Amino acid sequence: MKRKHAVKLAAATAVGVLTLAMTACDSPEGENAGGDGGEGGGSDEIRVGLAYDVGGRGDRSFNDSAYRGLQRVQEELGISADDVQDFEPSEDESDVDKEERLKNMADQGFNVIIGVGYAYTEPMRNVASDEAYSDVHFAIVDSEIEDLDNVTSLVFTEEQASFLAGAAAALKSEEDHIGFVGGVENPLIKKFEAGYVAGAREINPDIEIEISYISQPPDMSGFSDPATGRSTAEGQFDSGADVVYHAAGASGNGVLEAAAEAERLFIGVDSDQYQTAPEDQREFVLTSAIKQVDTAVFEFVQSVQEGEEQSGIQRFDLESGGVDYSTSNEEEISDIQDRLDELKQQIIDGEIEVPTEP
Repeated sequence: MKRKHAVKLAAATAVGVLTLAMTACDSPEGENAGGDGGEGGGSDEIRVGLAYDVGGRGDRSFNDSAYRGLQRVQEELGISADDVQDFEPSEDESDVDKEERLKNMADQGFNVIIGVGYAYTEPMRNVASDEAYSDVHFAIVDSEIEDLDNVTSLVFTEEQASFLAGAAAALKSEEDHIGFVGGVENPLIKKFEAGYVAGAREINPDIEIEISYISQPPDMSGFSDPATGRSTAEGQFDSGADVVYHAAGASGNGVLEAAAEAERLFIGVDSDQYQTAPEDQREFVLTSAIKQVDTAVFEFVQSVQEGEEQSGIQRFDLESGGVDYSTSNEEEISDIQDRLDELKQQIIDGEIEVPTEP
């Protein structure tokens, strides 16, 4: 039986207008963003380059969160738009393509370079270990590189936020039947699955949980295939699930479409997807498991600017506010918020240990 939702009486909070002008250019012959070029980022000024993961900017999720961090860099740190650029991935690109992108960024004078996503692990390791780029400040999101002094790892306890997402799904499910759609079945996304399942079973040990993945490594298309995301979610709704959580990047846009069409509930990921959803779909966004990638990006650049560069592994968890659940859809979340906050505190206090593997 389909869930019925009341018509909202209050307008949703508008997403702020993007003001940062950026130009992506991946080729060695591309336009320089301004300032002095030079191999290894020879300029004394901070020039920030950010390379997106699969799906690129516009995924309303992971990459868009990184972009918001880049906006803050320009707006709050006084770095000019000419010295802040983002770089889009190409379709079906290889590690060699990523490595060339990072080299090109450094050769164009970017001396703070951030790779968004674990897919940059080996490319960044190869470039950062090159003596020519030893003065470049590298950071990578969602991967741990511990053996290079010029690489900082920005990682998150995704399983903790996913635990709260799973608890929310179980608390709101009328059918005791929920779903999870992962983009690519790899260890990182399995952390989302593990936390979600544990959170749901904390509320209802007997709940039925549909688990689906869009693609298998090395096929990374599961993060950029909204059509398959939609059909996968439709299959779960047809099987009886009435709440579905995704960790699938841009493919999650299709999951939300399916939820809105079926009048079921959707749980977003990485960004507060209530804020980024089309207006006619927002009412179906129960909550989102947030990763503050924007904060991590901003704080890393700020640390370099202040001469106190973050180093090693920077871990963002519930206790630090690096991950959380969103409460924008007050109509749906308000009746379970006290229970979620109780669980959140139990995780912070160590009373609940969230698994990282299913």
